Amino acid sequence: MGLPALEFSDCCLDSPHFRETLKSHEAELDKTNKFIKELIKDGKSLISALKNLSSAKRKFADSLNEFKFQCIGDAETDDEMCIARSLQEFATVLRNLEDERIRMIENASEVLITPLEKFRKEQIGAAKEAKKKYDKETEKYCGILEKHLNLSSKKKESQLQEADSQVDLVRQHFYEVSLEYVFKVQEVQERKMFEFVEPLLAFLQGLFTFYHHGYELAKDFGDFKTQLTISIQNTRNRFEGTRSEVESLMKKMKENPLEHKTISPYTMEGYLYVQEKRHFGTSWVKHYCTYQRDSKQITMVPFDQKSGGKGGEDESVTLKSCTRRKTDSIEKRFCFDVEAVDRPGVITMQALSEEDRRLWMEAMDGREPVYNSNKDSQSEGTAQLDSIGFSIIRKCIHAVETRGINEQGLYRIVGVNSRVQKLLSVLMDPKTASETETDICAEWEIKTITSALKTYLRMLPGPLMMYQFQRSFIKAAKLENQESRVSEIHSLVHRLPEKNRQMLQLLMNHLANVANNHKQNLMTVANLGVVFGPTLLRPQEETVAAIMDIKFQNIVIEILIENHEKIFNTVPDMPLTNAQLHLSRKKSSDSKPPSCSERPLTLFHTVQSTEKQEQRNSIINSSLESVSSNPNSILNSSSSLQPNMNSSDPDLAVVKPARPNSLPPNPSPTSPLSPSWPMFSAPSSPMPTSSTSSDSSPVRPEEAVHEDSSTPFRKAKALYACKAEHDSELSFTAGTVFDNVHPSQEPGWLEGTLNGKTGLIPENYVEFL
Repeated sequence: MGLPALEFSDCCLDSPHFRETLKSHEAELDKTNKFIKELIKDGKSLISALKNLSSAKRKFADSLNEFKFQCIGDAETDDEMCIARSLQEFATVLRNLEDERIRMIENASEVLITPLEKFRKEQIGAAKEAKKKYDKETEKYCGILEKHLNLSSKKKESQLQEADSQVDLVRQHFYEVSLEYVFKVQEVQERKMFEFVEPLLAFLQGLFTFYHHGYELAKDFGDFKTQLTISIQNTRNRFEGTRSEVESLMKKMKENPLEHKTISPYTMEGYLYVQEKRHFGTSWVKHYCTYQRDSKQITMVPFDQKSGGKGGEDESVTLKSCTRRKTDSIEKRFCFDVEAVDRPGVITMQALSEEDRRLWMEAMDGREPVYNSNKDSQSEGTAQLDSIGFSIIRKCIHAVETRGINEQGLYRIVGVNSRVQKLLSVLMDPKTASETETDICAEWEIKTITSALKTYLRMLPGPLMMYQFQRSFIKAAKLENQESRVSEIHSLVHRLPEKNRQMLQLLMNHLANVANNHKQNLMTVANLGVVFGPTLLRPQEETVAAIMDIKFQNIVIEILIENHEKIFNTVPDMPLTNAQLHLSRKKSSDSKPPSCSERPLTLFHTVQSTEKQEQRNSIINSSLESVSSNPNSILNSSSSLQPNMNSSDPDLAVVKPARPNSLPPNPSPTSPLSPSWPMFSAPSSPMPTSSTSSDSSPVRPEEAVHEDSSTPFRKAKALYACKAEHDSELSFTAGTVFDNVHPSQEPGWLEGTLNGKTGLIPENYVEFL
């Protein structure tokens, strides 16, 4: 496991976990700094002491062999593993030259010592200066905050307001310094992967020139040297892209930190001062507190940022009640009392501000905070995977392959935005779309057409490879060997909805043609991965960790391009199970989607009333009657149930689950085969089957049922947080448990009870318990 990513959102909370993570990064920088200094010393000794050359080389080689890179993230790319392995390779080469005493090249100092000293002074030195500034601001902020909180509430209102303003300024400055320090630490950690190894590679290359005995070794080292050079360049290119993304995220956090607040598993968390009674009186001890509303658990961790460590043992209590303290009852400001079930007496706590106290009070009173998820920054527009959408992509591909397949920088060079938007408006016009089937007018430049294609893909309501599969694709790219990666991605592609997979296949076939002409257009598979990875596999939340995974997004696209014929034209080796089959639900163009519909769908079960279900399942009534009269006739037949896919319910796309061994002669409303209790799944495509097979016909989801479906009112658990947009809806957080959940009259919604209030719940936000 590598070093954990430092999230900018954690700078605001300044939690103990954030401090520990920051310490691990600082320790790694100190370790690197000491190692570089030792390496420079050894290099100079090697140059100046020819008589001790053999021993100096051995020490140098041992130093290289002992050092291990720590990358950010939970997995490494092939390039990073190649770079991390490079030091051991260097050490091996030096050991083979141990018996050969020769001169050190005259320019060894320039190619080895100078770059390392420059990196240590300019990069690591800058990080140390940033740390000093950060530590100084931490001490200053905490001191002013404590002084501010000790102000008597009896002072004049003008004095208190002035003090509040001063604290806000200091807090904002501390937050900015914290963000800048974290950014610098991340930058140095990434830079060392190439600015540290490149001088070593150059030094070894110089040695080979002057070694009489090193010719054969240089030939053996040639393959790895080439691979390492490519890995370094790839890592540098990824760093440049990642750095701009991280810097952009940092600027967004500076401008509006609340909008990018990380969704926390706790209802409320932050620092509170807890009044503790001592034998000499009372004292206020700083604690980092978390509160979980479902369990009513309050956890208090004594922690002081100035000392950087815990001040005692953690304590957890169960909330009984929470009461605001009146100003005239205590000299401290922002106080409230907490009563616990498992602890006698009253716990008096002091928040950091009036707003902070209000948030704590709301959380403990049962009013849940609303977490704003990071919505896609792209405009949804009217882009859809419909006939017009496929027509637009096909026209763009046809134009590129007939007129510009050999243009250098294809898809990397962007067109003028106004021209791109104009072309899109023409292509997306239904009248224009019907007039021309394949050709785009020659007046449009190729770079405008390629930019229009990428822009249309980004305008879709969600990425083409879908939010719910994004993490699965990334995990597949992190597998150790290439065969496992291809196999897992192959399986995941066939879990995508049919239209998504068809569009992806169309695009990958085209990109493979582009890559086949890379000698003319300079767009290799790797370059195309860099261009299309963030577009097809963009994450739902914009975090530092997500930005660090961009390199794995690129790898997924590379695998899709290189193996497109196998992935799209063959069935995965391991067949998908029923639990992996998902129900694809499409948005209706003539109805308003339910609130929070941008969330990814997850496996869940739901129920519908008999009347509503009869209306939605009119297409299979005749089939059910035939099953009732002769259950074995269908099982023994060479064809399966064949519902009309142009039924009255365009929002329902079906998949084929495994067939049951037998069918009851007369399904009852509560039997597992009753259409009153279907099982719904997240969007997915059915497992591909032969078009000539009699078993390829889809079966209505009513056949995939939940065994325990006889209870009309059930409990359900929220998978995501949601904010009500109407009085009839319920607001809730992830993990909330609802009572009396049953179908509503609104399509796509359930009705349930929360804290005595009955309201509507999006059916794709819950799973039944």
